[in-house]
Amino acid sequence: MAVTEGYVPFRGFRTWYQVVGDLGRRDRRLPLLVVNGGPGLPHDYMQDLAVLAEEGGRPVVFYDQFGCGRSTHQDAPALWVMDTFVDEVAAVREALGLDPVHILGHSWGSQVALEYLLGRPSGVVTAILAGPIVSAPAYAAEARRLKASLPAETQEIIDRYESGDGTVEEAAYQEATMAYYRRWACRLDPWPPRLLRAFGAWREDIYATMWGPEWNVNGHLKDWDVTDRLGELDLPVLVTSGRYDLTTETVVRPLVEGVRGAEWVLFEKSAHLPSIEEPEHYRQVVEGFLSELEAD
Repeated sequence: MAVTEGYVPFRGFRTWYQVVGDLGRRDRRLPLLVVNGGPGLPHDYMQDLAVLAEEGGRPVVFYDQFGCGRSTHQDAPALWVMDTFVDEVAAVREALGLDPVHILGHSWGSQVALEYLLGRPSGVVTAILAGPIVSAPAYAAEARRLKASLPAETQEIIDRYESGDGTVEEAAYQEATMAYYRRWACRLDPWPPRLLRAFGAWREDIYATMWGPEWNVNGHLKDWDVTDRLGELDLPVLVTSGRYDLTTETVVRPLVEGVRGAEWVLFEKSAHLPSIEEPEHYRQVVEGFLSELEAD
């Protein structure tokens, strides 16, 4: 299977990309552009989707968002805003000739994908929104509710450190947050290397600037909400989430109800990462959705 890597020029910097499969074979299935979660997280944990190219002949395009992974790292808080990452999607598409294309956005990547799609770009055939967020305030409220399900001593550590008693980089806080993530982000034990690798390379300064603490969203995105604009979307949309997802049914349902004809698949054995927790089933659902639409 062909794997091509390179860099796309972006705002005077460089965005790293990887193509699994052959973009030049236009007689094959349309490419899938993957916009991963974060902010500040490299793409590695989404790599299971490469099997769509290896087994089904569908080119899959990954990239590391500006500021993390193999892309240019920059200490530039003024650039850690939504518009930067929406513009980056357009830059990757243009440089690689991704027209027509399918787009998959996971978690924060679903926010980027939604903002991009609401700009009505041409050539996007379908969108897959995985573990999606359409309202930061709604997500934050559910995150606080889920935190309340943790043991009292774990909650106390989280609250104490986030109130300023110590720093969030300290081991006690990190262990407490991992207790949350192991319940609501990925339930596999142990976590696979690609997920550990991505978490280990997380640019937490970008995350803090844009999002803030997991349970006290106070970054640039704290008021972000596109719920009232979902009716503007005019393309087939597949929504995926997990039974134990930190993007709970309360968070996801407004998206399903707001987009005409949206399909929703709930993965019963997964948290936030069914592409990792139920990889074969997840790929079957994604490929089935894309292939059916291409056959029409």
